[in-house]
Amino acid sequence: MEFLAEYGLFFAKALTVVAAVGAVVMLIAAVGQRQRGEGEGQIENKRLNARYQDLKDALKEATLDPEVAKEKRKAEKKSDKKANKEKAKAAKKQLKEGELEPPESEPKLYVLDFDGDIRASEVERLREEVSVLLNELSEQDEVLLRLESPGGVVHGYGLAASQLRRIKDSGVRLTIAVDKVAASGGYMMACVADTIISAPFAVIGSIGVVAQLPNFHRLLKKNDIDFEMITAGEHKRTLTVFGENTDEDRTKFREDIEDTHELFKEFVQENRPALDVPSVATGEVWFGKRALAVGLVDTLQTSDDYIQQRLDSHGVFSLRFVPRKNWQQRLGIATEHALERVFLRLWQAATSRQRF
Repeated sequence: MEFLAEYGLFFAKALTVVAAVGAVVMLIAAVGQRQRGEGEGQIENKRLNARYQDLKDALKEATLDPEVAKEKRKAEKKSDKKANKEKAKAAKKQLKEGELEPPESEPKLYVLDFDGDIRASEVERLREEVSVLLNELSEQDEVLLRLESPGGVVHGYGLAASQLRRIKDSGVRLTIAVDKVAASGGYMMACVADTIISAPFAVIGSIGVVAQLPNFHRLLKKNDIDFEMITAGEHKRTLTVFGENTDEDRTKFREDIEDTHELFKEFVQENRPALDVPSVATGEVWFGKRALAVGLVDTLQTSDDYIQQRLDSHGVFSLRFVPRKNWQQRLGIATEHALERVFLRLWQAATSRQRF
């Protein structure tokens, strides 16, 4: 009993501290949300060619005898130095003779990532990345979007697909790679691409629309609780959570869902004219190999393979927009980490008392 009393007192104190800290974090987060400026942040642009080459060289050296690897590095360094010297000498001669031409710029492959949730919250990041890219892209360049999304709200994924159309409209090749899943709104984005590549077991398709909601009208009626809703407009509200739904409401709601589905099918057909849309717009999903057979994707390949195939011919860049965090957001993150440590120590303290 004494142990239980001590533990109860300890737990109550700990819970009080955690609640107080949590209230501070919520206050900071609320203030930060109000003061956050939209569109603030920076673009991170990393060249991947050197990274892949370094990994390749490191693996090669790991399989060599240390002395052999050392001599190999010396030889490569000497060879690079000689090549650079000869290149500089030739350029100097051309400049003297007035024959020097500006070097041709290498084609670039820009790699973007979209990790979609039900709200398509990544669309703001994608918007910034596309806006920056459009100022830099040339016709020889290409954009690769690594897409992962099971779908979500229509307006969010509609906007995301429209952002990708901006790339297509600029005349630049757009490739979308699906390593895991691009379904529903995810496929709405994917179908915009010139080429869709898919891993063999990636989930593709789900060209359909779904909407569902609970209704508590009978529960409220059973407990003598009235729910009032006043609208202006015949179809301002159809199905509701608390009101009494009628057959007319259900019919109108179903018509709206069907209309959205038709728009979805029209969009897919517009972007993939060779696809037999009626046969695949059933809401079903296919794994990559099956999706290739019905025309939902163009080739079976992972994004890693695609990137590595272009390392020798393109400058490959990973591009990502990183929102700038103000002091309230940074403090909130720091406090969150501190809370995690507090919970860990509380758990350790609680479990240590129960050891034999």
